[in-house]
Amino acid sequence: MTDRVTAPHGAWPSPISASDVARGTRRLGFPATADGEVWWEEERPEEGGRTTVMRCGPDGAPTELLEAPWSARTRVHEYGGRSFLPVPRRDDKALTRYGIVFAEASDQRLYLLERGAREPRPLTPAPPFPGALRYGDPALSPDGRRIVCVRERHADDGTVDRAIVSVPLSGRAAEDPSAVTDLVTGADFFASPTPSPDGEHLAWVAWNHPRMPWDGTELRVGALGADGVGRPYTLKGGVDESVLHPVWCGPSRLRFVSDWSGWWNLYEIGLTGQAVALYPDEREFTPGPSRLGVCACVPLADGRLVVLQGGADLAPAVYDPDTLDLTPLDTGAFTTWETLGGDGEQVVGIASGPQVPQSLVQLDPASGRTKVLRASREEVPDAALLPVPRQVEFSGKYGAAVHANVYPPTNPQGTADGPAPYAVWVHGGPVGRATSGLDLLKAYFTSRGIGIVDVNYSGSLGFGRTYRERIAGMWGVVDVEDVEAVARALVESGEADPERLAVRGPSAGGYTALLAAAGDTFACAMSLFGVADLLQMAATTHDFESHYLDTLVGPLPGYKATYRERSPIGKADRVRVPVLLLQGTEDLVVPKEQTREFAKALADNGVRHAMLEFEGEGHGFSSADSIERGLEAELAFYGEVFGFTPPGVPGIELVTEYPDPELEAEPLPELEDTGPRAAHAPGGDGQAAQAEAPGAPQGAAPDLIPWSEPSDGSRNPERDRPHP
Repeated sequence: MTDRVTAPHGAWPSPISASDVARGTRRLGFPATADGEVWWEEERPEEGGRTTVMRCGPDGAPTELLEAPWSARTRVHEYGGRSFLPVPRRDDKALTRYGIVFAEASDQRLYLLERGAREPRPLTPAPPFPGALRYGDPALSPDGRRIVCVRERHADDGTVDRAIVSVPLSGRAAEDPSAVTDLVTGADFFASPTPSPDGEHLAWVAWNHPRMPWDGTELRVGALGADGVGRPYTLKGGVDESVLHPVWCGPSRLRFVSDWSGWWNLYEIGLTGQAVALYPDEREFTPGPSRLGVCACVPLADGRLVVLQGGADLAPAVYDPDTLDLTPLDTGAFTTWETLGGDGEQVVGIASGPQVPQSLVQLDPASGRTKVLRASREEVPDAALLPVPRQVEFSGKYGAAVHANVYPPTNPQGTADGPAPYAVWVHGGPVGRATSGLDLLKAYFTSRGIGIVDVNYSGSLGFGRTYRERIAGMWGVVDVEDVEAVARALVESGEADPERLAVRGPSAGGYTALLAAAGDTFACAMSLFGVADLLQMAATTHDFESHYLDTLVGPLPGYKATYRERSPIGKADRVRVPVLLLQGTEDLVVPKEQTREFAKALADNGVRHAMLEFEGEGHGFSSADSIERGLEAELAFYGEVFGFTPPGVPGIELVTEYPDPELEAEPLPELEDTGPRAAHAPGGDGQAAQAEAPGAPQGAAPDLIPWSEPSDGSRNPERDRPHP
């Protein structure tokens, strides 16, 4: 055994390098099963973030279906979700073999890749410009001849409309746009189009501005015909009830998740009559309305259900509708589950744990045993270097509970005197969640002697509707109060050094971190593409979130003064601690001008800071080189502030002048009564939005991805919540 090394916190020797964190990771998502085979999406940072589709058969050998440069990614609702679907095809011997339908990232058209074919062929018409016609959340019609999905249509004047459509698998619509049939229209947003097993009905989820899907949605149903859906009506939901994940349990009954009671619980309803609560409980049965196509409930052939349930961390359980029993499954090291897939015969899911990487696993509903079909990493560090979080309920301001995961410094070879420095992490919600799944970035810091506390601040998912709604009208206030309260509690317990507290976060988490930097709790702050100016955010955001700030802060123009008061740029003159700013040059959600203006304000006030821009990166870094550089900069920043020298990491220079006068840009115009939200004001047509964002490279997907970002700033389709 190697002797323990006495070194300052932050300078402990660690075998986990920034390159280890940034490279060698596959991001897995959206598993599906059929005919004994399993399919899933696989994003690869080392290929520039390209997403392929994989398949494995009974032999367990994975096969890549999409070769570069093909990339499966839908941009419906900007944040997308499930972009592919296995579809049955008959070969010349009348055998059923499965191909895939997928949305291609570059042009957003649907394509069909037949079994054994080398090249996909288009199913939908060419758009007038890349991304003008987008398709997502696909489902197969009961006759196997058409795809039913959400279509988002962008016009060159900036307006956008959405519908549920059907697309023939014959490919006829590629040349004849009229072959794409509009089934459902009339709402701002759609999700979960779900045909009944007999093909007689279609169920779906819909909602309208100004609500977000966790605020209020409707479960609707109608008669499914060749030319559309007739006589649609609402089964459940409304302006103050979030209904999600419809699943048919026969030709005339549906199961779904609703937060009518204050918690997202399981319900069942027929085509008429009242909904029945299947298992009322103060726990959640969904990860929330994250990206399109997330599945939290899989029916088994015997009528039972495999469901996800819990808090911020979800675990599988089996619900028996005959006995009304819910039996949790012990899945060992896999303690947090993201989504499920299944066909009645087999169940698969994406899961992880504090010491096991995100994995595609096969689940035995009888025993809870799991079999790993694909891991996101081939190798992980020694378990002794991987911190296991302590889930703590802290007391926030006025005694309100605040949930957090505490990761102490973890390295059997390191020791130091006194309390440790701690970084308070703010997830990229604000309606998001911090889970306990393995994140090597945490181990990168904790193995060097820096503790981490990952805060599920007010507004986070997993703790019921009341907890979510704490953030309403109070973003920039309660989130800051919560992270400050958690930091002070760790100091009072003797665990954290009061002189060495950092606050950091991506996107919306960066917004909170920059506001907290103006207080007196933290010794430094770090922001990854954090929101610095709320008025500019409101002026430039896309249609899906064009009214999000109405709930988080207040509607414009009436709350304009509040937007100014809650913006970090307006509090920059109060910041007295060093700040690190990381920003992508092609960010279309939080433009680089916001970060530059904040850096300039820090310079005007003589505050030490560093601003690093990452060429070609957007709202979330896709390049392994960028992720590695950002991690090393963050560690060097803590070393500079906390007084240690991290071995083997390049130093960082903190300046009190604006980094490069040539980067100065003209201030963006303030929001008046224009922009995407204007069309949703009284008298508007309810369909306005931005189309392709200005400056987006033609033929490539722009960087409008969730405000909720992985902690390292990289893109991750499944982790956390996709909101500002």
